[in-house]
Amino acid sequence: MRMEDIVEETHGRRENLVEITVKTIGPARPSRLHVPSSIKVLDLRKLIAQKNHLPVENLKLILQGKVLHDREDEDDVYTRLNDGDSLVVAVKPKAPVGLNIDDEDEDLKFQLPQSTSRWKKKLYSFLRNRLKLPDIILMAIFSLSLKAWALVILWFILAPIAHKWDLGPLYILGTGFCLIFLNLGRRQPGDVSAYSIFNEDFRELPGTLNADAIDRDIRTGRI
Repeated sequence: MRMEDIVEETHGRRENLVEITVKTIGPARPSRLHVPSSIKVLDLRKLIAQKNHLPVENLKLILQGKVLHDREDEDDVYTRLNDGDSLVVAVKPKAPVGLNIDDEDEDLKFQLPQSTSRWKKKLYSFLRNRLKLPDIILMAIFSLSLKAWALVILWFILAPIAHKWDLGPLYILGTGFCLIFLNLGRRQPGDVSAYSIFNEDFRELPGTLNADAIDRDIRTGRI
């Protein structure tokens, strides 16, 4: 990525260029760089990597205490720079040969699957970047389906009504039993229950220890 290419993307207006200070963490001295006032974060990383001969994939840019990301919700992120801004550049160490070690911060963050719809990604970005919700809450929100959320909302709507009619305890107990029955699942053909009373001919699982098995072992001399 050359400066000429970036200037062309900004319609060739060189008057929009600003001078920023690039401070690389480490023994390197600060340097100055002329860039467009509005630039893609990815292009900015490429320019800094080219100027300082650094691996572009290992650079992390920090502006005013905030880490700059290349993309957000599958869209390129632009950043606006002012004349005299200071940009901190951190170079992540390379992983040992034969190992694939990702950034620990990214591993600990909850991330949506690639197949997630666009509107969910927009909502996820708003809740995480604007409202600053923790990852544990985001995981709980996006792990539930729309049907499950509708039931949750309905439960909270009916709760005050149950409390008004002095049915709060019964309402809670009924909710617990409903959760148990809804999560029992179904046995596939050929599956055997751990409880023999639910099996055909009261068939038991192999290795089941009961009074009949102990009595049989005593009579045959195994115990």
